[in-house]
Amino acid sequence: MSIQTAFCAAPATRLRRRRAMVTGGAGFLGSHLCERLVDSGVAVDCVDDLSSGSADNVRRLTCRPGFRLLEHDVSEPRFAGAFPGPYDMVLHCAGPASRADCRRRPLKALDACGLGTRNALAVADRDGARFLLVSSGQVYGDPMVHPQREDYWGNVDPVGPRGAYDESKRFSEALTTAHATAAGTDAGIVRVFNTYGPRMRADDRRAIPTFIRQALAGEPVTVEGDGRQTRSLCYVDDTVDGVLRVAVSRSVRPVNIGGDDETTIEEIARRVIGLTGSRSRLTFVDRSPHDPARRRPDTTLARELFGWTPKVTWEEGFKRTIASFLERPPDGRPLGERHEWPGREPQGGRPSWPEGGVRHACSW
Repeated sequence: MSIQTAFCAAPATRLRRRRAMVTGGAGFLGSHLCERLVDSGVAVDCVDDLSSGSADNVRRLTCRPGFRLLEHDVSEPRFAGAFPGPYDMVLHCAGPASRADCRRRPLKALDACGLGTRNALAVADRDGARFLLVSSGQVYGDPMVHPQREDYWGNVDPVGPRGAYDESKRFSEALTTAHATAAGTDAGIVRVFNTYGPRMRADDRRAIPTFIRQALAGEPVTVEGDGRQTRSLCYVDDTVDGVLRVAVSRSVRPVNIGGDDETTIEEIARRVIGLTGSRSRLTFVDRSPHDPARRRPDTTLARELFGWTPKVTWEEGFKRTIASFLERPPDGRPLGERHEWPGREPQGGRPSWPEGGVRHACSW
Protein backbone atom coordinates (compact mmCIF):
# COMPACT_ATOMS: atom_id res chain seq x y z
CA MET A 1 0.00 0.00 0.00
CA SER A 2 1.43 3.40 -0.93
CA ILE A 3 1.57 6.27 1.52
CA GLN A 4 -0.54 8.35 -0.84
CA THR A 5 -3.45 5.92 -0.66
CA ALA A 6 -3.03 4.60 2.88
CA PHE A 7 -5.78 6.77 4.27
CA CYS A 8 -7.96 7.67 1.32
CA ALA A 9 -11.71 7.89 1.79
CA ALA A 10 -12.45 4.54 0.14
CA PRO A 11 -13.92 2.21 2.79
CA ALA A 12 -12.04 -0.78 1.38
CA THR A 13 -8.69 0.81 2.22
CA ARG A 14 -6.90 -0.91 5.11
CA LEU A 15 -3.68 -0.32 7.01
CA ARG A 16 -0.92 -2.87 7.26
CA ARG A 17 -0.73 -1.91 10.94
CA ARG A 18 -3.04 -4.07 13.02
CA ARG A 19 -3.09 -2.46 16.47
CA ALA A 20 -2.40 1.10 17.63
CA MET A 21 -2.16 3.01 20.89
CA VAL A 22 -3.34 6.64 20.77
CA THR A 23 -2.46 8.67 23.87
CA GLY A 24 -4.72 11.66 24.40
CA GLY A 25 -7.19 9.81 22.20
CA ALA A 26 -10.29 11.28 23.83
CA GLY A 27 -9.22 14.83 23.06
CA PHE A 28 -10.20 16.85 20.00
CA LEU A 29 -7.55 15.71 17.51
CA GLY A 30 -6.95 12.36 19.20
CA SER A 31 -10.58 11.29 18.89
CA HIS A 32 -10.59 12.01 15.16
CA LEU A 33 -7.38 9.98 14.78
CA CYS A 34 -8.98 7.08 16.65
CA GLU A 35 -12.04 7.23 14.43
CA ARG A 36 -10.02 7.19 11.20
CA LEU A 37 -7.89 4.30 12.42
CA VAL A 38 -10.91 2.21 13.42
CA ASP A 39 -12.54 2.95 10.06
CA SER A 40 -9.35 1.67 8.44
CA GLY A 41 -9.55 -1.67 10.23
CA VAL A 42 -7.01 -0.96 12.97
CA ALA A 43 -7.66 -2.07 16.57
CA VAL A 44 -7.19 0.98 18.81
CA ASP A 45 -6.39 1.41 22.48
CA CYS A 46 -7.36 5.01 23.28
CA VAL A 47 -5.41 6.04 26.40
CA ASP A 48 -6.64 9.17 28.15
CA ASP A 49 -6.94 10.40 31.73
CA LEU A 50 -10.01 12.48 30.77
CA SER A 51 -8.61 15.54 32.52
CA SER A 52 -9.61 17.65 29.55
CA GLY A 53 -10.59 15.10 26.93
CA SER A 54 -14.09 13.65 27.05
CA ALA A 55 -15.31 10.08 26.85
CA ASP A 56 -18.17 11.45 24.77
CA ASN A 57 -15.69 12.25 21.97
CA VAL A 58 -15.21 8.52 21.37
CA ARG A 59 -18.61 7.30 22.53
CA ARG A 60 -19.57 6.25 19.00
CA LEU A 61 -16.50 4.01 18.84
CA THR A 62 -17.10 2.01 22.02
CA CYS A 63 -19.26 -0.57 20.27
CA ARG A 64 -16.81 -0.98 17.39
CA PRO A 65 -14.74 -4.19 17.39
CA GLY A 66 -11.18 -3.68 18.59
CA PHE A 67 -11.69 -0.26 20.20
CA ARG A 68 -11.06 0.35 23.89
CA LEU A 69 -11.00 3.54 25.95
CA LEU A 70 -8.41 3.02 28.70
CA GLU A 71 -8.44 5.63 31.46
CA HIS A 72 -4.85 6.22 32.53
CA ASP A 73 -2.39 9.09 33.01
CA VAL A 74 0.41 8.72 30.48
CA SER A 75 2.92 10.39 32.81
CA GLU A 76 2.47 7.88 35.63
CA PRO A 77 5.32 5.47 36.52
CA ARG A 78 5.06 1.91 35.23
CA PHE A 79 2.88 3.13 32.37
CA ALA A 80 4.26 0.63 29.88
CA GLY A 81 3.56 -2.30 32.18
CA ALA A 82 -0.14 -1.40 32.30
CA PHE A 83 -0.51 -1.97 28.54
CA PRO A 84 0.87 -5.33 27.40
CA GLY A 85 0.11 -4.73 23.73
CA PRO A 86 1.73 -5.65 21.46
CA TYR A 87 1.26 -2.54 19.31
CA ASP A 88 2.29 -1.88 15.73
CA MET A 89 1.93 1.89 16.10
CA VAL A 90 1.98 4.41 18.97
CA LEU A 91 0.54 7.87 18.26
CA HIS A 92 1.43 10.22 21.11
CA CYS A 93 -1.07 13.10 21.26
CA ALA A 94 -1.23 13.62 25.02
CA GLY A 95 -0.26 17.09 26.13
CA PRO A 96 -1.56 20.65 26.25
CA ALA A 97 -3.88 21.49 23.37
CA SER A 98 -4.22 25.17 24.26
CA ARG A 99 -2.16 27.71 26.15
CA ALA A 100 -5.07 28.23 28.57
CA ASP A 101 -4.85 24.58 29.64
CA CYS A 102 -1.12 24.89 30.03
CA ARG A 103 -1.35 28.07 32.11
CA ARG A 104 -3.84 26.42 34.46
CA ARG A 105 -1.69 23.33 34.94
CA PRO A 106 1.85 24.01 33.72
CA LEU A 107 3.48 21.18 35.66
CA LYS A 108 0.92 18.69 34.39
CA ALA A 109 1.59 19.86 30.84
CA LEU A 110 5.33 19.45 31.26
CA ASP A 111 4.84 15.98 32.76
CA ALA A 112 2.64 14.86 29.84
CA CYS A 113 5.18 16.01 27.29
CA GLY A 114 8.23 14.89 29.29
CA LEU A 115 7.46 11.79 31.33
CA GLY A 116 4.49 10.99 29.09
CA THR A 117 6.55 11.06 25.92
CA ARG A 118 9.22 8.90 27.52
CA ASN A 119 6.58 6.37 28.63
CA ALA A 120 4.98 6.25 25.20
CA LEU A 121 8.39 5.78 23.61
CA ALA A 122 9.07 2.90 26.00
CA VAL A 123 5.94 1.14 24.74
CA ALA A 124 7.06 1.60 21.14
CA ASP A 125 10.57 0.37 21.91
CA ARG A 126 9.26 -2.70 23.73
CA ASP A 127 7.03 -3.74 20.81
CA GLY A 128 9.19 -2.53 17.92
CA ALA A 129 6.31 -0.25 16.97
CA ARG A 130 6.30 2.83 14.79
CA PHE A 131 6.16 5.90 17.08
CA LEU A 132 4.75 9.24 15.98
CA LEU A 133 4.90 12.34 18.15
CA VAL A 134 2.05 14.74 17.40
CA SER A 135 3.81 18.00 18.17
CA SER A 136 2.75 21.56 17.39
CA GLY A 137 3.60 24.65 15.41
CA GLN A 138 4.08 26.20 18.85
CA VAL A 139 7.67 24.95 18.75
CA TYR A 140 8.41 27.96 16.51
CA GLY A 141 7.21 30.40 19.18
CA ASP A 142 6.66 33.92 17.83
CA PRO A 143 8.45 33.23 14.54
CA MET A 144 10.88 35.62 12.87
CA VAL A 145 10.77 33.56 9.66
CA HIS A 146 7.65 33.34 7.51
CA PRO A 147 6.33 30.88 6.50
CA GLN A 148 7.88 28.47 9.01
CA ARG A 149 10.00 25.65 7.57
CA GLU A 150 10.94 22.56 9.51
CA ASP A 151 14.60 23.64 9.67
CA TYR A 152 13.71 26.90 11.45
CA TRP A 153 14.73 26.75 15.13
CA GLY A 154 12.07 29.12 16.42
CA ASN A 155 11.86 32.17 18.67
CA VAL A 156 10.79 31.04 22.15
CA ASP A 157 11.13 32.58 25.60
CA PRO A 158 11.50 29.60 27.98
CA VAL A 159 10.59 31.69 31.06
CA GLY A 160 7.85 33.78 29.48
CA PRO A 161 4.08 33.34 29.87
CA ARG A 162 3.99 30.79 27.06
CA GLY A 163 7.20 29.04 28.08
CA ALA A 164 5.69 25.88 29.56
CA TYR A 165 3.47 25.43 26.50
CA ASP A 166 6.14 26.00 23.87
CA GLU A 167 9.00 24.29 25.67
CA SER A 168 6.99 21.21 26.61
CA LYS A 169 6.45 20.57 22.90
CA ARG A 170 10.10 21.27 22.08
CA PHE A 171 11.32 18.94 24.83
CA SER A 172 9.06 16.11 23.62
CA GLU A 173 10.64 16.51 20.19
CA ALA A 174 14.13 16.37 21.74
CA LEU A 175 13.19 13.16 23.60
CA THR A 176 11.80 11.58 20.45
CA THR A 177 14.93 12.47 18.47
CA ALA A 178 17.20 11.16 21.22
CA HIS A 179 15.35 7.82 21.28
CA ALA A 180 15.59 7.50 17.51
CA THR A 181 19.33 8.23 17.65
CA ALA A 182 20.33 6.27 20.76
CA ALA A 183 17.87 3.38 20.73
CA GLY A 184 17.07 3.09 17.04
CA THR A 185 13.36 3.75 17.66
CA ASP A 186 11.28 3.98 14.49
CA ALA A 187 10.09 7.47 15.43
CA GLY A 188 8.70 10.44 13.54
CA ILE A 189 7.39 13.91 14.38
CA VAL A 190 4.52 15.93 12.94
CA ARG A 191 4.08 19.59 13.82
CA VAL A 192 0.38 20.36 13.69
CA PHE A 193 -0.67 23.96 13.10
CA ASN A 194 -4.03 25.59 13.85
CA THR A 195 -6.64 22.86 13.41
CA TYR A 196 -10.38 23.22 13.94
CA GLY A 197 -13.54 21.16 13.60
CA PRO A 198 -16.20 19.27 15.57
CA ARG A 199 -15.41 18.24 19.16
CA MET A 200 -13.41 21.34 20.01
CA ARG A 201 -14.01 22.42 23.59
CA ALA A 202 -15.92 25.68 23.84
CA ASP A 203 -13.99 26.64 26.99
CA ASP A 204 -10.39 26.10 25.89
CA ARG A 205 -10.03 29.76 24.82
CA ARG A 206 -8.77 29.04 21.33
CA ALA A 207 -10.03 31.57 18.79
CA ILE A 208 -12.47 29.58 16.66
CA PRO A 209 -14.45 27.77 19.39
CA THR A 210 -14.51 30.97 21.45
CA PHE A 211 -15.82 33.01 18.52
CA ILE A 212 -18.47 30.40 17.70
CA ARG A 213 -19.64 30.15 21.32
CA GLN A 214 -19.87 33.93 21.65
CA ALA A 215 -21.62 34.43 18.30
CA LEU A 216 -24.22 31.72 18.95
CA ALA A 217 -24.94 33.26 22.36
CA GLY A 218 -25.27 36.75 20.89
CA GLU A 219 -22.38 37.97 23.04
CA PRO A 220 -19.64 40.37 21.90
CA VAL A 221 -17.00 38.48 19.93
CA THR A 222 -13.69 39.31 21.60
CA VAL A 223 -10.64 39.83 19.40
CA GLU A 224 -7.23 40.23 20.99
CA GLY A 225 -5.15 43.27 20.04
CA ASP A 226 -5.98 44.95 16.74
CA GLY A 227 -6.89 41.60 15.17
CA ARG A 228 -4.22 41.86 12.49
CA GLN A 229 -2.20 38.87 13.71
CA THR A 230 -2.58 35.96 11.30
CA ARG A 231 -3.23 32.24 11.53
CA SER A 232 -3.38 29.45 8.95
CA LEU A 233 -6.35 27.16 9.37
CA CYS A 234 -6.73 23.47 8.58
CA TYR A 235 -9.89 21.42 9.00
CA VAL A 236 -9.46 18.41 11.27
CA ASP A 237 -10.14 15.79 8.56
CA ASP A 238 -7.26 17.17 6.48
CA THR A 239 -4.96 17.33 9.51
CA VAL A 240 -5.74 13.70 10.38
CA ASP A 241 -5.00 12.65 6.82
CA GLY A 242 -1.60 14.36 6.98
CA VAL A 243 -0.71 12.95 10.39
CA LEU A 244 -1.53 9.39 9.35
CA ARG A 245 0.39 9.63 6.08
CA VAL A 246 3.49 10.42 8.14
CA ALA A 247 2.58 7.72 10.67
CA VAL A 248 2.66 4.91 8.10
CA SER A 249 5.92 6.14 6.60
CA ARG A 250 9.51 5.74 7.77
CA SER A 251 10.06 9.49 8.04
CA VAL A 252 12.27 10.55 10.95
CA ARG A 253 12.43 14.29 10.38
CA PRO A 254 9.73 16.72 11.57
CA VAL A 255 6.95 17.39 9.08
CA ASN A 256 4.65 20.43 9.16
CA ILE A 257 0.92 19.78 8.76
CA GLY A 258 -1.29 22.84 8.41
CA GLY A 259 -3.43 24.94 6.12
CA ASP A 260 -2.67 27.55 3.49
CA ASP A 261 -5.64 29.75 4.40
CA GLU A 262 -3.69 32.43 6.23
CA THR A 263 -5.98 35.16 7.44
CA THR A 264 -6.24 37.68 10.25
CA ILE A 265 -7.89 36.95 13.58
CA GLU A 266 -10.36 39.75 12.88
CA GLU A 267 -11.38 38.18 9.58
CA ILE A 268 -11.85 34.78 11.25
CA ALA A 269 -14.20 36.42 13.77
CA ARG A 270 -16.16 38.15 10.98
CA ARG A 271 -16.46 34.86 9.08
CA VAL A 272 -17.92 33.18 12.16
CA ILE A 273 -20.41 35.99 12.75
CA GLY A 274 -21.50 35.87 9.13
CA LEU A 275 -21.99 32.09 8.98
CA THR A 276 -23.85 31.95 12.30
CA GLY A 277 -26.15 34.80 11.30
CA SER A 278 -25.33 36.40 14.65
CA ARG A 279 -25.88 40.04 15.53
CA SER A 280 -22.79 39.99 17.71
CA ARG A 281 -20.32 42.83 17.35
CA LEU A 282 -16.56 42.70 17.57
CA THR A 283 -14.92 43.84 20.78
CA PHE A 284 -11.16 44.37 20.88
CA VAL A 285 -9.34 43.44 24.09
CA ASP A 286 -5.70 43.43 25.25
CA ARG A 287 -3.48 41.06 23.35
CA SER A 288 -1.81 38.22 25.24
CA PRO A 289 1.95 38.58 25.78
CA HIS A 290 4.12 36.85 23.19
CA ASP A 291 1.09 36.07 21.02
CA PRO A 292 2.59 35.20 17.59
CA ALA A 293 2.11 37.96 15.05
CA ARG A 294 2.08 35.56 12.08
CA ARG A 295 1.83 31.83 11.76
CA ARG A 296 1.77 29.77 8.58
CA PRO A 297 3.58 26.50 7.92
CA ASP A 298 5.69 25.74 4.92
CA THR A 299 4.18 22.37 3.94
CA THR A 300 6.48 21.60 1.02
CA LEU A 301 7.72 18.39 2.68
CA ALA A 302 4.22 17.08 3.33
CA ARG A 303 3.19 17.79 -0.25
CA GLU A 304 6.28 16.47 -2.01
CA LEU A 305 7.08 13.45 0.19
CA PHE A 306 3.56 12.33 1.13
CA GLY A 307 1.29 13.79 -1.54
CA TRP A 308 -0.71 15.61 1.12
CA THR A 309 -2.83 18.68 0.42
CA PRO A 310 -5.72 20.13 2.43
CA LYS A 311 -9.06 19.69 0.67
CA VAL A 312 -11.79 21.16 2.90
CA THR A 313 -12.40 24.87 2.30
CA TRP A 314 -12.66 27.23 5.25
CA GLU A 315 -16.32 27.92 4.50
CA GLU A 316 -17.27 24.23 4.51
CA GLY A 317 -15.11 23.56 7.55
CA PHE A 318 -16.63 26.45 9.49
CA LYS A 319 -20.16 25.29 8.63
CA ARG A 320 -19.42 21.78 9.92
CA THR A 321 -17.85 23.14 13.09
CA ILE A 322 -20.73 25.54 13.80
CA ALA A 323 -23.21 22.72 13.21
CA SER A 324 -21.43 20.59 15.80
CA PHE A 325 -21.79 23.38 18.38
CA LEU A 326 -25.51 23.65 17.63
CA GLU A 327 -25.91 19.92 18.30
CA ARG A 328 -24.58 20.19 21.85
CA PRO A 329 -27.01 20.05 24.79
CA PRO A 330 -28.13 23.40 26.25
CA ASP A 331 -26.10 22.95 29.46
CA GLY A 332 -22.94 22.56 27.37
CA ARG A 333 -21.79 19.40 29.14
CA PRO A 334 -20.58 16.45 27.05
CA LEU A 335 -23.25 13.85 26.60
CA GLY A 336 -21.01 11.25 28.20
CA GLU A 337 -21.17 13.17 31.49
CA ARG A 338 -24.98 13.16 31.46
CA HIS A 339 -25.89 9.67 30.32
CA GLU A 340 -24.64 6.15 30.71
CA TRP A 341 -23.73 4.35 27.52
CA PRO A 342 -22.64 0.80 26.77
CA GLY A 343 -19.11 -0.04 27.83
CA ARG A 344 -18.60 2.86 30.20
CA GLU A 345 -17.39 1.96 33.69
CA PRO A 346 -20.12 2.71 36.28
CA GLN A 347 -19.16 4.25 39.58
CA GLY A 348 -18.69 1.77 42.38
CA GLY A 349 -18.09 -1.25 40.23
CA ARG A 350 -16.05 -2.71 37.40
CA PRO A 351 -17.92 -4.80 34.83
CA SER A 352 -16.51 -7.45 32.58
CA TRP A 353 -15.18 -5.79 29.45
CA PRO A 354 -16.31 -6.43 25.89
CA GLU A 355 -13.86 -6.08 23.03
CA GLY A 356 -15.02 -2.52 22.56
CA GLY A 357 -15.48 -0.53 25.74
CA VAL A 358 -13.93 1.46 28.52
CA ARG A 359 -11.29 0.43 31.00
CA HIS A 360 -8.71 2.04 33.05
CA ALA A 361 -6.43 5.85 30.46
CA CYS A 362 -3.89 12.00 28.79
CA SER A 363 -5.28 14.57 26.79
CA TRP A 364 -5.99 18.22 27.21
